[in-house]
Amino acid sequence: MQDNKTHKQAFWFTIINYVGILIGVFSTVFIYPNDKDFLGKVGFVDSIAQMLFPVFVFGGAQALIHFYPNLSEESKKKLFKYGIVTILCIAAVTLVVLLLGQFAISWDKYSYLFFAFPLALVLALIELFKRQSANLQKIAIPTFYDKIIPKLALPIVFVLVLAHFFTENTGIVIFVGFYFLLLLMVAQYLFRYFSIKGNWNFKSLFESISKREYYNYCFYSFLGSFGSFLAFRIDGFMIPLFLEFDDNGAYRIAVNLSSALAIPATGLFTIYAPQVSHWIKNKEFDVLKMKYVETSKLLFFIGALLFSCVIVGVESFFSLLPTADKLIASLPVIYILGANVVFNMATGFNSEIISYSQYYRFNIVAVLVLVVLNVSLNYYYLTQTDFGISGVAIASLVSMSLFNIAKLIFIYKKFRILPFDWSYAKLILIMFLIALGVYNFPQFSNLWVDVFVKVSALVISSLLLIYQLKLLPLFNYWVNKITRKI
Repeated sequence: MQDNKTHKQAFWFTIINYVGILIGVFSTVFIYPNDKDFLGKVGFVDSIAQMLFPVFVFGGAQALIHFYPNLSEESKKKLFKYGIVTILCIAAVTLVVLLLGQFAISWDKYSYLFFAFPLALVLALIELFKRQSANLQKIAIPTFYDKIIPKLALPIVFVLVLAHFFTENTGIVIFVGFYFLLLLMVAQYLFRYFSIKGNWNFKSLFESISKREYYNYCFYSFLGSFGSFLAFRIDGFMIPLFLEFDDNGAYRIAVNLSSALAIPATGLFTIYAPQVSHWIKNKEFDVLKMKYVETSKLLFFIGALLFSCVIVGVESFFSLLPTADKLIASLPVIYILGANVVFNMATGFNSEIISYSQYYRFNIVAVLVLVVLNVSLNYYYLTQTDFGISGVAIASLVSMSLFNIAKLIFIYKKFRILPFDWSYAKLILIMFLIALGVYNFPQFSNLWVDVFVKVSALVISSLLLIYQLKLLPLFNYWVNKITRKI
């Protein structure tokens, strides 16, 4: 029953995310290419905010999942409230530092920090509220708000800036304002199911859990989150430092399009996080292994299918668009980042297994090593080569691949489980052969026909073969269930 509920939540999570992605894709191919410089500035502000918000959260969101299963109802509420207090206190200190820093630091882009600060504060609170929603298995509606509102906000602001209704700086302020609206909507939904009324004295909370253990976990989670940004998302910050905002805009276009591949993984990882924590705490490693393999195969199949569609059809599709000349520059980056996303999906919820086990410190060590690697690679490609944003994408691919391989090896050593089996190997081979075969189809003179035929052939042949060979039991289960109802 619980598993069925999880799959339904993951399904609606994925559907909602893809609605947001469709809005984002439309904006990315038709609106954003018209002013890549402004897109690059928004991306720069967002990157700074993404760097600040793990500092504000300081591991409180991860701790909410980690400690939640073993607490009383009252302690669960206090744990959540303690996360809010932590965010507000750290944000207040950070604001003072930023205000004082403007008198001591001479940097032409310093003003962007003041756009990023309120965005980071809101993102931190939203992250905490979403984690609590995940604990309640009520993630669909917050996800709807989280994925739809920003996707509508940026194109609306973009069009108004392009039409000269207001300046770029005013546009960024309004864009941040949409996130405050998002926070209010997520909070209103959460508090319908989770009341936090009562005292804000946290003495009883730290009688239930060790304060030292709590802060140790939060500190290591913070290092992991902050390190993950430096390891995998520093590109949006570094590109404007060495290239132009226009280049950052082109990179953001590629990121927006390749991120569509990761939506199923985001949904399943969010939904499964509390369950992974439960299985580990209760030493249910057989269940953990089964779900580890099941979700890894499913996510690889979805990611490989979507990525194959991109490979065989995106160039012809771009050629049909009025913004084609501005989109072609992003193609190599889309391919590299797409491969990055698929590899990450293929390794399953390995981060969650480590994060919610006694070995969570390993994530920190691995991430900090990769921070040095990724920043170094980014610096090398941006300053010593002519690869430009393609070099940045290569740096991201190398970093993420090494990170996931290290986690796979570590999990196998500690838990003796891997997300692979023989059927997984067959699945990889079949998806590769199908993609290779369709890619070598002759080119049709009509590009619309070319895109439709290749993508249709790839999707249909993949679904039929996977179903007939029964390589994904969960896929067969849902297909059979739907056909029986029909």
